[in-house]
Amino acid sequence: MTEAAIELLIALIQDGCVNDGTPDSGGEYRAVETLQGFFGQDGRVFEPHPGRQSVLYRVPGSTPGAPSLTLMCHTDVVPASRHGWKHDPFGGVVDDGFVWGRGAVDMLNLTSAMAAAFRPYLTGEKDPLPGDLMYLAVADEEAGGKLGAKWLVDNHWDEVGCDYQLNEIAYPPLQTPGGSAYPVGVGEKGTYWRTVTAQGVPGHGSQPYARDNAVIHLGRAIARLADEPTPVVITDEWRAIVEVMGLDEATSAALLDPDQIDGAIEAIAGADPGMARIIHALTHMTVSPNVVHGGVKSNVIAESGRADVDIRSLPGQDETTIDDHLRKALGTDLYDRLQFAPVMDHPATSSPTSGPLWEAVGDGYEQVGGSRRYFPSLIMGGTDARFFRPKGTIAYGAGLFDERIGTGEFAEMFHGHNERVGVESMRLTTEFLSVVVERFGLHSVVE
Repeated sequence: MTEAAIELLIALIQDGCVNDGTPDSGGEYRAVETLQGFFGQDGRVFEPHPGRQSVLYRVPGSTPGAPSLTLMCHTDVVPASRHGWKHDPFGGVVDDGFVWGRGAVDMLNLTSAMAAAFRPYLTGEKDPLPGDLMYLAVADEEAGGKLGAKWLVDNHWDEVGCDYQLNEIAYPPLQTPGGSAYPVGVGEKGTYWRTVTAQGVPGHGSQPYARDNAVIHLGRAIARLADEPTPVVITDEWRAIVEVMGLDEATSAALLDPDQIDGAIEAIAGADPGMARIIHALTHMTVSPNVVHGGVKSNVIAESGRADVDIRSLPGQDETTIDDHLRKALGTDLYDRLQFAPVMDHPATSSPTSGPLWEAVGDGYEQVGGSRRYFPSLIMGGTDARFFRPKGTIAYGAGLFDERIGTGEFAEMFHGHNERVGVESMRLTTEFLSVVVERFGLHSVVE
């Protein structure tokens, strides 16, 4: 089973389904063809835009009314250049016990492990669960799901709807004084992307004095957004993480105090900057200007400029919180001369930590990882689960990794250089998911 998962992972990396945010990118039909070959069946294919395919496989349950479970994954990846990588990001190279390539941890590792765990049910090698078991590989997750999960939920809920769901993101265990502790993604931050536009008056670049230059206004806005501290929220999920970390009393207190947490993060950053970034993201609204356009020519004063800003909110923060922060950071004068257009508005979502899937996840960690020490965690980024949770679906992200890469380093690989997953981690995750699916069937009968 592990070998099959790794072969599939390599093939999906080599498919190179790069989503740059435009409708004609992605090409997820290539991954669908790869999955069809892996399963030996076509499945139910959805294609809202040419080439942007998602595919659904279903194994009907044996007991009417029993809860359904979907293994949901995405097949698209973000762009990657060869620069900065040890191996070709789309080569799927196996080296030093790792599979290297774009998507190796986001999230083609789970896409492949889920497929390997699901296939025995599809082929009849394993008996059906009491409820329906589905495998859903979707397009366009990296651009907000408009041509993938969101479109499916809006247009085909009768086919893709489910009671429970396993999705991304899976993280390595935290190493604590009490041993390994396994994070389970039970919720995620909200996603509020904004396009910020500045307007100016064109003129000759040789005469800049007292000119109304849109690029200057935009540059000032970006600098202020980058420098302004963002609001802090101490969530129940963050309290659970701090508790399981087993830190000294003073450090724990600082990490739970909105007035002290920034100083604690700075102290941690000296030894582990990756972990400091995780702590900051899990306790703060984050604001990241990532794309900038402005002007038309070197000697023409810019008439317009635009920046795309990635804003992530914590539970309890909404559009009003976002707008209030933007006004505070920019100041009234600069705020009023800019235009703000929403690109994506999704509030934070979460699922309860009880029921057959929660128990099955614990069984998986206990049986494969040797410990039932798992805890609820919040995901820093967004997942397609945000479209299902409002419909009543209970969704988690979980996996099992070896200890070769720590949490901080692991998190840095998302959308970064040298993305890779251990061969041993693939074995552990595939076995873990297989146990979770089996145990879900048993727990769902009891309930």
